[in-house]
Amino acid sequence: AEAMPETVQPEQIEGREDIRKLPLVTIDGVDARDFDDAVYCRPEKKGWTLWVAIADVSAYVRPGTPLDVEAHRRGTSVYFPQRVIPMLPEKLSNGLCSLNPDVDRLCMVCEMRLLPDGSVDKAKFYEGVMRSKARLIYEDVADILDNPDGELARQRSTLVPHLQALDAAFEALFAARLKRGAIDFDSTETRIVFGADRKIEKIVPVKRNRAHRLIEECMIAANVESAKMVEKAKVPSLYRIHDDPDATKVLALREFLAGRALRLGGGATPKAMDYAKTLASVKGRPDAGLVQTVLLRSLMQAQYNAVNSGHFGLALTHYAHFTSPIRRYPDLLLHRAIKYALLAGQGRSFLRRKKVEPFMYTTEQMVAFGAHCSMAERRADDATRDVSTWLKCEF
Repeated sequence: AEAMPETVQPEQIEGREDIRKLPLVTIDGVDARDFDDAVYCRPEKKGWTLWVAIADVSAYVRPGTPLDVEAHRRGTSVYFPQRVIPMLPEKLSNGLCSLNPDVDRLCMVCEMRLLPDGSVDKAKFYEGVMRSKARLIYEDVADILDNPDGELARQRSTLVPHLQALDAAFEALFAARLKRGAIDFDSTETRIVFGADRKIEKIVPVKRNRAHRLIEECMIAANVESAKMVEKAKVPSLYRIHDDPDATKVLALREFLAGRALRLGGGATPKAMDYAKTLASVKGRPDAGLVQTVLLRSLMQAQYNAVNSGHFGLALTHYAHFTSPIRRYPDLLLHRAIKYALLAGQGRSFLRRKKVEPFMYTTEQMVAFGAHCSMAERRADDATRDVSTWLKCEF
């Protein structure tokens, strides 16, 4: 990694779509240092065009190289309070790959045409080169959207119309989400604030605001389109799947709910919509937190798999992880699959002229990748949870 140049080189840009003029921005947490994703939205006659630009890690991390072998071994970055153990060296994760403001960066772009009902009319993927116009944080974006005449909005006046267009597109995407019945657990995350000598000063709740949801919906839309793209191209890849709940767990859940005068619809095979309705019915009740926890525990764990079986919790038939290749290995694998699909799909005449080599991975290899990446994700979650619990106990 150290041998790599500090900046994007002119020869790397050749053949890429130049989207440096687009006012793409990153929106992240206040202490984020690796910026995977940038967004821009433009209103159209009917609906919007939404650009989701993702760091092109696969341009730097080549299959089989020491960087790739180590990234696979780690599987994911691990985020502890005050410390990150990154999947990639900082030269890449905070530098070359990170979509920092006002510098050229290589990216993979998902450009989507959104209709007023929140559905994606069409989507296209391409390799691009971009320049982020601003590094924004969730709290500021939420403030600008709530107070378009306020002080923050005045400071960022050129970006306000773009953020408002994003917000309008988010409204449509979120309405579509509610309509299909995706489960929306309302959990309160906490942030540990350290003072002098790394002693814990306080533990504060992290409030999810409108900007968090906005970015989440944009990312979900791009993830869905990427899963559809590789499936259509028949390229071996990893899907993010979430199986239907186990029948015995559903039975136990129904007994628990009955004891609280609640019910879950859907008979033996409840859908996400049934869960969503039960969740909505407990809002405001003193035991809402408990009911939510029990509902959550009845669900299966999401995992990575080479066979697409849909995502129960999000109520989606297609879902993959495309938007965080700096910190998740499955996303890097998906980028490679998309690039191959783009290469192999450059017009049928192109294929006759130039024999495209088979994709570097087989479905069997993807199955092994899926099992390893699912394990690495659980390992990271367990480690993070252990550390947080330990710190909270000490506090």
